[in-house]
Amino acid sequence: MRLNQWINGKFLQSISTRLEDKNEHCNTIKTQQSLKLSVVTQFFPPDYAATGQLIEELVKQLGQQGVDIEVFTSQPGYAFQSHTAPAVERKDRIRIQRSRTAQLWPGRIRGKAVNGVLYTLRAALYLLRAWRRNNVLLLTTAPPFLPIIGYLAYLLFRLPYVCILYDLYPDIAIALGVVSKRSWVVRLWKALNRQIWLNAKGIVVLSPGMKQRVVENCPQIADKISVIHSWANPDLIVPISKQENWFAWKHNLVNTFTVLYSGNMGRCHDIETMLEAAKELQDEPIQFVCIGGGAKRDELIQEVKRLGLNNFTFLPYQDKQVLPYSLTACDLSLVSVDASTESLVVPSKLYSAFATGRPVAVVCSPYSYLKQLIAEADCGATFDNGDSHGLAQFIRLLSRDPQLTERMGKAGRKYMRSHFTPKVISQQYLDVLQQAMLSDSDELITMSESPTK
Repeated sequence: MRLNQWINGKFLQSISTRLEDKNEHCNTIKTQQSLKLSVVTQFFPPDYAATGQLIEELVKQLGQQGVDIEVFTSQPGYAFQSHTAPAVERKDRIRIQRSRTAQLWPGRIRGKAVNGVLYTLRAALYLLRAWRRNNVLLLTTAPPFLPIIGYLAYLLFRLPYVCILYDLYPDIAIALGVVSKRSWVVRLWKALNRQIWLNAKGIVVLSPGMKQRVVENCPQIADKISVIHSWANPDLIVPISKQENWFAWKHNLVNTFTVLYSGNMGRCHDIETMLEAAKELQDEPIQFVCIGGGAKRDELIQEVKRLGLNNFTFLPYQDKQVLPYSLTACDLSLVSVDASTESLVVPSKLYSAFATGRPVAVVCSPYSYLKQLIAEADCGATFDNGDSHGLAQFIRLLSRDPQLTERMGKAGRKYMRSHFTPKVISQQYLDVLQQAMLSDSDELITMSESPTK
C-alpha cells in the first residue's frame, strides 16, 4: 500500500514538474521572442477610408509598445492631394510597403470587387516573399476576401494569423440583395469562412451582435472571438465651439443649429430617416450638413432638389487635418445603420462623434447594441429605423435647450475617454496578438513532444 502511494506521489510530482517546465518554457518564448507583426490591409493613409485610418492609429500605438510592424497595403485609391505614396516607407518601428493599385469602374460594386481581388493576389505574392520576417499575421476584411491569405499562410508556413472582421461577408451582400443566399458563391464563401475562422488564432469583431452572427455560422470558435470596439483619438479631436471654428464660419454654420452626418452614405446606412426628419423641420432654423460620399449620396442630393429643401449642405470628404474642425462644426452628430445590415457592420464614425463633445443621435434597429451604448454613455438618443418624427422632436428639443446639449456632449466625450481611446483599445489588440503567438508556441511544443511511430 505504501509502495503504491509512494509511486503515485512520484508520478504526480513528475507530471507537476513537467507542466511547470512547459509553462516556464512558454513564458520564456513569450518574453524572448518579440512580437513581429505583419498587417495586411488594402486601405492605409493617405487614403481617407475609415478602416485605413483606424489601422494607422492601431499600429502606431502597438509600435510604441515595442511591437515591430510591417504593413502591406495598396497605393492610395481614395486620397485627397496625391494618388501616389512611397513604395516603401518607415515610421519608427513601422515599415510600410505599398503595392500597385487598380481603379477599374470606380464607385461601383463590380469595380471594388475586381480591385480587391487584384490586391489580394498581390498580398499573396508579398507573403510568399516576406513570411519569414514576422511571427504573427493580422488581416482585415478590406477587401472582404482578404482573410483567405491568412489561411493559406498558415497551411503553407504555419504562420499564425488574427482576423479583424470589420464587416461580415457574404451576409452583407445577401442583405443588400447583391447575391442570393442560395447561390453557389455564398455557399463557397461561407465554407471558406469556416475554415479561415477555425484555423485563426484569434478573431476580432466590433460588436456583441457581430460575435453572435459569427458564432451562429461557426459555433466551434466562440472562445477565440474577442469583441473590441473601434475608437477615436481624443487628443486629435477636441471640442471646439462653433464661434471659434473656422470651418463653421466658412460654411455659415455658426448661427444656426446644425445636425452633422459625416462619413460614408452607403447602402448599409439609413439615410431615409434623416431625410424625412429634415422635411419635417424645413421651416425651422435647423441645418443638416452631410460630409462624405457613398452610393446613397447622389440619390439624397437628387431627392433634396426634387423636394426643394433648403436645409441641406453637402460637402466632400475632408482631409485628416480638417477633421477636428469639420466634426465639431455642429450641435448634434447623426449616426445611422440600415435595419437590413444590423450586426453586420459597425459605424466607426460614432467614436469620433463622441470625441467632439456633441450629443449623438443614432438611427438603428430596435435590437442594436448601439441603443445600450448610447444609454450607458447618456450622451444622446436612439431611434428606430423610420422614426423620423422622433428624430425631429429630439432635434427640436436640443435646439431649444443649450444646457442639455452641452451636458450630453460632455458625457459622451467622458465615456469615450474611459472606454474607446487608442491606448485602451490597442492594449486589447496586443493581448489578442500575444495570445496568438503564445498559442502557436504551445502547438509547436505539443507537436515536438508527440511520440513518433
